[in-house]
Order: sequence, then structure tokens, then C-alpha cells
Amino acid sequence: MKPPRAIVVSGGTGALGRAVVRAALDAGSRVAVPYRSVTEWQSLRDETRDEGRLFGAAADLADAAAARSFVEAAAAACGGLDGMAALAGAYAGSGPFEAAPAEEWARMLETNLTTVASLCRAALPHLLKGGGSVVTVGSRTAEAGGAGAAAYAVSKMGVIALTRALAAENRTRGVRFNCVSPGTIDTAANRAAMPNADRSQWTPPASIARLVLYLLSPDSAPTTGAIVPVDGRG
Repeated sequence: MKPPRAIVVSGGTGALGRAVVRAALDAGSRVAVPYRSVTEWQSLRDETRDEGRLFGAAADLADAAAARSFVEAAAAACGGLDGMAALAGAYAGSGPFEAAPAEEWARMLETNLTTVASLCRAALPHLLKGGGSVVTVGSRTAEAGGAGAAAYAVSKMGVIALTRALAAENRTRGVRFNCVSPGTIDTAANRAAMPNADRSQWTPPASIARLVLYLLSPDSAPTTGAIVPVDGRG
């Protein structure tokens, strides 16, 4: 597989993001990671044993100006961009819609949808220069209805809708947009939150990372506008 030359990975300090960063670096890509926690960024650097191909900067991706500044810095550091994995997000499920805290709605939309929109808007001018690929993250839970997590479900279905719209808009402009839609990811946090759950069909982050890297690579050139289910063991 021919890897992308230089990519942004938002959420790169999280479990899935770290797996994507590792896979991309192992394949020879340059990788730019926006972060909120200096401690988590330092941990990522230590974990990957970076040799000069990993760039990071603090950024609040929900702020359009901050997202644009980060992307500009990333493109300068990496000599351009040809891909982006928009993985930053969070889950909240406080129960029935009318009982959930009002702030949960705004927080889920900002964290899961606004960050993706801000990054896509900032990255497109760079990707349009030479073509490229964007991968977003939806949710099988959201697609199934998201009972008890309405704000989360709406935010993730918004990501799916945005991915499809941008794929249609850019189909003839050389930039592809696809979305992976996981079930439960086998992370330490999910194991702690659901200690008695059946983990037989949880998907390891490394398995999803391989798919993300494939969708970012030129090898997946015919594919755009796809919502790819990722809910098997892998």
C-alpha cells in the first residue's frame, strides 16, 4: 500500500488516534497532531519514538480560526498535506432526551461535529492543490438510533451527513471523503466503563487504523462518499 505523504490526525492522542498515528508513521508518512493536553502529547511522542516526522501544536478545533491556524502550521511543517483523519470526538449518554443535561446537546455537537467541520474547511484549500483524502468517524450506535444518547447520535449522524455532502461537492475536484463507523472500540476506557460486557465483537484500534490508512492512501482512489461499518472483531 502506498501511504499518504503528509496527514493531519485530530484526536491523535486518544486510543484510536494513537493507533492511526503509529500506523502512518510506520508507513513513512509525516503526521500532524493537534492536542489539548501537553501531557498526552508528550506521551504520544514518547510512545512513537518520533524521528522528525511528527508535528504537534495546541489547538481548540471547535474554534474555526484556531483550526485554520493549526492546519496552516501543519502544512508548513509537513511540506503540504494530502490527507486528514478527523478522529477527535467524545461520547455522552445521560439517558432519555428530556432528562439529559441541556449542556450535553451543545457539547456533543461542538466536540463531534463542529471540530470536523472546522478542520475540513481549513484543510480543503491545501488538499485541492494536489488531491487528497479525508476520513471521518461516525458511529454504529448512532446509526441504530442512539437511544439514551440522543445528542451523541445526532452529532455523529451529522458527521455522516457532512462526509456525504463534501464527497459529492468534491467528487470531480480530486478530494475524497469517507467515514468509518465503529461499533464498540476495544479500548482501556471502554473496558473500565463496561467491565462485564461481552468483548468478543469489540474492534481493536489497530484494526480500524489499518482501514483509515487505506482510505487515506491512493490505493483507495475509487472510493468516496462511503460509510464503512467497523463492528467486527478484526
